[in-house]
Amino acid sequence: MANSIKSYVKKLLKIIASMQKDYPKRKFTLDGRLVGDIGEILAEQIYDLQLLDGQQKDYDAISNGRMIQIKTTMKNSLTIGDLPEYYLGLRIDDNGNVEEIFNGPGRLVWDLVKHRKRPKSYLLSISISALRKLNATVSTKDKINKKNT
Repeated sequence: MANSIKSYVKKLLKIIASMQKDYPKRKFTLDGRLVGDIGEILAEQIYDLQLLDGQQKDYDAISNGRMIQIKTTMKNSLTIGDLPEYYLGLRIDDNGNVEEIFNGPGRLVWDLVKHRKRPKSYLLSISISALRKLNATVSTKDKINKKNT
């Protein structure tokens, strides 16, 4: 059994090495940041934004002077740590399709969770359904634009 896990880890590391070569702005580590790094690259491909170099404390990208926190999940919730200027929440499904869950001012997302007590992980969880509902209220002018394709 341990040998099969070993071979899977080797395969994953080989895939990650290829991803790092193709997208050098992100590390794609297997330590829990993998989905986030993938989401940031997808956001850069879909939206009119520029990724910031390396790991910034609260922000991943900038667009027209607006600082953006990008959060990505493959599950049913996203997280927020502190009040970001802009929040872009994405969900990747099992087929690799990307869904915009929330795109707009961070204060709107923050208002959903600011009253909660922080867990040990510091990150507050928000359901995808609550964020989708909130996203429907954001005006087009308050969203990060998608690239013209």
